[in-house]
Amino acid sequence: MTVTFTAALWRWDARRSDTWMFVTLPAGESQEIREHAVGPRRGFGSVRVRVTIGTTTWQTSIFPEGEHYVLPVKRAVRAAEDLDVGDETEVRIELV
Repeated sequence: MTVTFTAALWRWDARRSDTWMFVTLPAGESQEIREHAVGPRRGFGSVRVRVTIGTTTWQTSIFPEGEHYVLPVKRAVRAAEDLDVGDETEVRIELV
């Protein structure tokens, strides 16, 4: 299963000294993933995924937050794709 959407990067404010950045999956795509993700969940209810932003592809996990999932976007990806807080980007997510 694959979903594609556009979202803005945001910084996790709980630890301002860290530079954790995320995008939030839209509600519809989050619900679709919940319906298709099978098997036991990993820590924090996470789901393993393969992500593509621009020309960068990597494997990671998405994490539930309310009715949405959030995707951490690591520093190497942000640098490769020239992304910063508030930038909108197209995201492609495949369940692994």
